[in-house]
Amino acid sequence: MSAETVRRAADMTVHGREKTPGRLRLSVPLEAEKERVRYAVLLALCALCYSNSLHGEFVHDDVWAISITPTSGPGPACRASSPTTFGARGWRTNTSHKSYRPLCILTLQVSSLNILLGGMTPIYFHVVNVCLHCAVTCLLMHTCDRCVFDDPRLAFLTALLFAVHPIHTEAVSGIVGRADVLACMLFLLAFLSYIRSVGECDSADCLPSTVSVWALGASLLLGTCAMLVKETGITVFGVCVFYDALVRSLTFHLSVLYRSRHLSSSKMKDLLRISVPFLKRACAVSLYVAVIMSFRLWLMGGSMPLFSEQDNPASFSPHLLTRFLTYCFLLAFNAWLLLSPAVLCYDWQVGSIPLVESLWDMRNVAALLLGVVMVALCLHCVMSLQRLESREVLLGVLFLVFPFIPASNLFFRVGFVVAERVLYMPSMGYCILVAHGLGRLCSVVGRWGTTALTVSTLLLLLLFSWKTVQQNDIWLSREALFRSGIQTLPHNAKVHYNYANFLKDRGRHQEAIHHYKTALRLCPRHASAMNNLGTLTRHPEDAEHYYRTALVTNPQHNRALFNLGNLLKSQGKKEEAEALLRDSIRFGPHFADAYSSLASLYAEQKRFAEANEVYLQGIESCPDSSDLHNNYGVFLVDTGEFWDLAAAHYQHAVRLKPSHYVAMVNLGRLLRSSSENKEAESWYKKALQVTRKVDILTPLGALYYNTGRYEEALQVYREAATLQPDSTDIWLALAQVLAMAGRSKEAEKMTLGIILKQGSCIECYRLLSAIYSKRGNYTEALDALDKALLQNPIDMSVRAELHFSKGNQLREMNQLDRAFESYKLVVELKPDQSQAWMNMGGIQHIKGDYAAARQYYQRALILTPGSKLLKENLAKLDRLERRLTGA
Repeated sequence: MSAETVRRAADMTVHGREKTPGRLRLSVPLEAEKERVRYAVLLALCALCYSNSLHGEFVHDDVWAISITPTSGPGPACRASSPTTFGARGWRTNTSHKSYRPLCILTLQVSSLNILLGGMTPIYFHVVNVCLHCAVTCLLMHTCDRCVFDDPRLAFLTALLFAVHPIHTEAVSGIVGRADVLACMLFLLAFLSYIRSVGECDSADCLPSTVSVWALGASLLLGTCAMLVKETGITVFGVCVFYDALVRSLTFHLSVLYRSRHLSSSKMKDLLRISVPFLKRACAVSLYVAVIMSFRLWLMGGSMPLFSEQDNPASFSPHLLTRFLTYCFLLAFNAWLLLSPAVLCYDWQVGSIPLVESLWDMRNVAALLLGVVMVALCLHCVMSLQRLESREVLLGVLFLVFPFIPASNLFFRVGFVVAERVLYMPSMGYCILVAHGLGRLCSVVGRWGTTALTVSTLLLLLLFSWKTVQQNDIWLSREALFRSGIQTLPHNAKVHYNYANFLKDRGRHQEAIHHYKTALRLCPRHASAMNNLGTLTRHPEDAEHYYRTALVTNPQHNRALFNLGNLLKSQGKKEEAEALLRDSIRFGPHFADAYSSLASLYAEQKRFAEANEVYLQGIESCPDSSDLHNNYGVFLVDTGEFWDLAAAHYQHAVRLKPSHYVAMVNLGRLLRSSSENKEAESWYKKALQVTRKVDILTPLGALYYNTGRYEEALQVYREAATLQPDSTDIWLALAQVLAMAGRSKEAEKMTLGIILKQGSCIECYRLLSAIYSKRGNYTEALDALDKALLQNPIDMSVRAELHFSKGNQLREMNQLDRAFESYKLVVELKPDQSQAWMNMGGIQHIKGDYAAARQYYQRALILTPGSKLLKENLAKLDRLERRLTGA
């Protein structure tokens, strides 16, 4: 081939794009205007398609992956608590998915800053996701316009298809799908930076050199950032090197080799010499990838994550043929989802796609067809490169294949069967190939054929848009998502299990039981479904059966161990319960509830030192557990020591979880017991800012009552009664406050209403007695006490108090003999009631039986040796006796 021919070929290539000599070029301003219009259309289309997703809830993995916790900084922090998506505490352990995505979490933290202003609403997260999708769509058009297509209309068509493809709904509408969207954006930016770092070549005597080391460094940095958003981001380096090799660097030499019949050794040396720039770039990128992959492996603890058979059944098959055939079919299935996304589901596990176990399975035809298509595309790329053509097909294949490799089970086992969100990046290649195919068809079918293809393309875009909007509606709420899963894949045990969990959380237990049982029918070894079913059964025997069956399936199921341990603890089987709770901690060292339960078991057995040790161990293993700090505070208060330390743990629980109203109430009670009423009141009010609950209002009402602030107590108790109108205790407390506030008629009416409604209410009669006695109606007061005693209270202390009150009423009525008999019944029921002994002595003193009076006084003085009144009464007896004896 002559040098002139090579120079002409070089002139045909500028910035990786072949010139079209016969094509009419528009003026630069008009081209720029059209480009702006295209970008505006893309942004509008993306916004329209995903506008209905903005008001969606936290659904599926969002619920576990996003939580707001306080930090040492100025605002809240968003942390990942689901190993499935982002990698929670303990993500380096084999039981987690070992996903390390700090940059994605950082963007969630930025989104969460708006929560300070708007509350815990997901709209801010959804807005960011949609904006990122818009950015990726525009970036894809820019990439295709610069590096793929000569015709900007095809780049626009590619971006249109990408903007509305329904396969993206999980990644865009689901908040945790941000990992895929953001990684895709960084993927494209890294690719563009790499292309910018490679220069142009004007002859066949050289390969493009690295014209910008900074651009190459930026590409490496952006690719690393893509990996730190999601692991699949690292595949951009493979795309860059292959594109550089096959399109930018080796094009001329493939042409030389194709046309040269004789290739001398000198020409070979020349080829190697001028290939040095490309080889340097390839080696630099390869070495860099090896380094960051080694670092990533070190972060993973030097091992791959462990998954269960439910996560990826094919990978657990003992038969090589089954694994191979199933993996091949899954590739075809993913390709079909890109081609025809008519049936979409948020979860494709546990029976959704049966294993391909035979060569005669008809699904093998789909895998074979996909193989033929991919081989044909690769051959077409090779042949086209020799003729300096069809870089579009090559880029389409690279963008389609490379991002999907990590999800293909080719190099390592993945934790899913099919996941629609992982197709977000590969769909770029699909859209490029479709646009290229439509462009080629338009060039050969003529005017009418082009019109028909245009109409068909518009219909396809409308169909995709409609499907996307429809899928967004499904992702608006947990219930809609889970119900759609059951409707789409009724034979999938996982969707029944997830829906049952949702129903359980909503208190719809009978429906939840039905779906748990359906999940177990479809997958009898589903240990979690068995465990959760046990928590809903009403009979302890059935619950124990379910827990033990779950443990037969999975002996390390820490939730089943915990639930069975708690059940046995309630049945008094302390030793077995202790062993189970210890195993629950061993297999779930970051399960805070297990520490609390085991510690409470020790506390019940008066093994306080061991309980304290377990609490401290739990706090060390689960430092972010606000409940554990709260429970430890309760333990410290119950043991009667370290009240200051208990208060510190209550406060720490509130710092960890600002909405932990239980810890606030506990702290308020602790301060109230120390007579720090103002501080206690402030904590009760802080708890009420979180939620208006009876458990908060009643202790605040008691504080107001005990400090004489009756009007405020009335207001609080009335609100509590509104929230819980069937509570007798609240209405009785309200009546007591009315009585103390001097509104005895209202108190009497309310108390009689409680008695009429409930029938048996000892405390109501006691209150009526106090009201009547205050009015001077001693007969009615005495009658109320007799009615209370007719209720025959089981508690001896209550009976003793009633008889004591009756004795006081009789004494007020000057019926001393009957009063003495009442007091006598009191000391028979409760011998340590010193006041009753003293009153008996007082009655005998009045009646003139000084010997008996002294006996009763002395008995009371033994019980309360510091009583001044008793000592004065005894002194009076001494003076009377001396006067009578003349001493």
